[in-house]
Amino acid sequence: MARFDVFAHPDAALRKKTPYLLDVQNNHISRIATRVVLPMRLANDFAQRVGELNPLFEINGLEVVLDTAALAAFPAAELKKTVANLQGQSETISEALDILLGAY
Repeated sequence: MARFDVFAHPDAALRKKTPYLLDVQNNHISRIATRVVLPMRLANDFAQRVGELNPLFEINGLEVVLDTAALAAFPAAELKKTVANLQGQSETISEALDILLGAY
């Protein structure tokens, strides 16, 4: 499990609108039972993007929006199926987090 790994949402019902969770937790914090994740929602179902706070990505052919404001701790044991890694987009993701947390 690594920072910027994208996981299939483990809950089948929630996966319909939120197919993925993006791990944004520091790799050096691995001894706790949770990971900090950001939901990745289907772009068609996301009401209103707020610029750089909600960047758009394509994962496995699906257009998804990073719902940065919905940051959450998620049980690491439930994050099983890695579908992508967005390390190459780390600057965009970090910028969204900076906007949310006021570090810009």
